[in-house]
Amino acid sequence: MSSNGRFQGKTAIVTGAGSGVGRAMALGLASDGANVVIADLSTERAENVAKEIVAAGGSALAVDVDVADAARVRAVAAKAVEKFGKLDILISNAGWDKVMPFLDTDESLWDRVIDINLRGHIACAHATVPHMIEAGAGKIVFIASDAGRVGSSGEAIYSGAKGGVIAFSKALARETARKGINVNCVAPGLTDTPMLAEVSEGNEKLMGAIIRSIPLGRVGTPEEVAKAALFLVSSDADYITGQTLSVNGGLSMI
Repeated sequence: MSSNGRFQGKTAIVTGAGSGVGRAMALGLASDGANVVIADLSTERAENVAKEIVAAGGSALAVDVDVADAARVRAVAAKAVEKFGKLDILISNAGWDKVMPFLDTDESLWDRVIDINLRGHIACAHATVPHMIEAGAGKIVFIASDAGRVGSSGEAIYSGAKGGVIAFSKALARETARKGINVNCVAPGLTDTPMLAEVSEGNEKLMGAIIRSIPLGRVGTPEEVAKAALFLVSSDADYITGQTLSVNGGLSMI
């Protein structure tokens, strides 16, 4: 791990960091010098990523968290500050969905999708922004989705929740800009993650058709999404706030 990387001396929380895009972002932050709090619903996954970072010479702390539990999220933020002294970066990444026609959904699915994909991001911001204000600066990236920008068939509730995240990020960016905090979104398209594999099950024809319509002709990798997020939480993006960057191979062009 780098001793003079662009995140040297910074402390970052990454939610949903036990696999997929979250893991790629955590590894990227650590490789550039950050102390990384690996927050995941699965303690085992979080610990595995933390061990991977430490084995490479980096600094990491594994914590279990359900982002829909605001009290638990606050505890994670407090633990990050207790362990590393301050909190500089939040990448709020945890997400979940189940693909099905809107009229086949029910209230329990609505609640779960909204709790994780909208309320979870709100809880993470509410828990971390006070620490960033105290530090005099901070960078926040919410991992939204292109579904929140253009809609996605079979993902009506998810699309609505992710659209809410994008709108929330803009309002938060306005409120916190004079506090030295930058707030942005990354909106991935189809990305090769365990979540994509889960939602693709039984929808192979639909997924095949979508992939064929991507101008770059393939799904993205977790590392490609991670690079966009890491740019936005770096000093290279000091004059960027309230923006949404799509990483989608050109599937939608907004």
